[in-house]
Amino acid sequence: MKPPAAPILLYLVTEDWFFVSHRLVMARAAREAGFRVHVATRTSAHADAIRAEGFALHPLDWRRGDLNPLRLAAAVRDIRRLYRALRPDLVEQVSMQSIVIGSLAMTGQAAACLNAVTGLGSAFTAPGLRARLMRAILPALLAVLLRRPRAAVLVENPDDRSEVAALGVDPARIFLIPGAGIDVAQLRPLPEPEGPPVVAFAGRLLADKGLRTLIAAHRILADSGNPVRLLLAGSGDPANPTSIPPAEIDSWQRHRWLTLLGHVADIREVWKRAHIAVLPSRREGLPKSLLEAAACGRPIVATDVPGCREIARQGVNALLVPPDDAQALAGAIARLAADPVLRAGMGQAGRSLVEREFSSATIAGAAVALYRRLLAGHG
Repeated sequence: MKPPAAPILLYLVTEDWFFVSHRLVMARAAREAGFRVHVATRTSAHADAIRAEGFALHPLDWRRGDLNPLRLAAAVRDIRRLYRALRPDLVEQVSMQSIVIGSLAMTGQAAACLNAVTGLGSAFTAPGLRARLMRAILPALLAVLLRRPRAAVLVENPDDRSEVAALGVDPARIFLIPGAGIDVAQLRPLPEPEGPPVVAFAGRLLADKGLRTLIAAHRILADSGNPVRLLLAGSGDPANPTSIPPAEIDSWQRHRWLTLLGHVADIREVWKRAHIAVLPSRREGLPKSLLEAAACGRPIVATDVPGCREIARQGVNALLVPPDDAQALAGAIARLAADPVLRAGMGQAGRSLVEREFSSATIAGAAVALYRRLLAGHG
């Protein structure tokens, strides 16, 4: 008798870099567990890396954040064709755009569907007409799409779980896996650099990440004679409506206390140069930059908002401040900068926290168990 074919798991992701950054750990574990892994995404610089893993790659012609109705309809049509041709057993639709377009394309399909909410994003936090329009439409649309038969929801923090449940989704079909997993063997605790304290931010240069508040906080520190320096590792994101304009980013270079690093391929190079990690975001899913910083033994200053507080725990490995409060942010940075003993203790606590709750092995095991559960019809 012919053995049953291995189940097909398809990841629908907006960008190839996001798949490599936030789903590679899970996809590798699924492959090792016997799944045939496919990836549908817009490709740029990471197509070869995805294929090198042995995953089948399906390039998509779509743009993250594009709200043009004709292009959205074309994306739904193309993905529907892919679903029909591939006939996956399980689809994981990662982030809001994938969830909405993929769910519309899923109409009439038999596959189990896992809708991965990786943060509620700028549509729920940003000012402006476009964001207000999205806040008026998106909850009602999600309330329908997330409650479809054989659909489940994956979130990264308890706040997002509550938000999804408030849409009318059965709590028994909402699952929490905290983040994308950190390779604790590769990211090891690093000794502090010599010299005056350095604070580092790693991520996209977005207003929603609190960059303007961070710059304002460092102006306060500089005006008070505090020698703390700031490193910014990352670049803008034109597809995000809160991306800081390039001209504004360039203007920051006049500050002697600021160094713009751009994209840094090896995040360890950032944390080798910094004493403190900072993320003054307005909302997160579960920020990988803080997981990486904690794995490298760096204490954290972050905002007390969903996502951040899952890894940045007040008085344990972090100091938390309100969002958009430059004065409080400056005060927390100054406190850590002045106290090497506090930094060392918080750095050790953060490393232990990552090893215990956020390692690649822990996250990968939870993901594969969830995939099997959904295929068995128990989600």
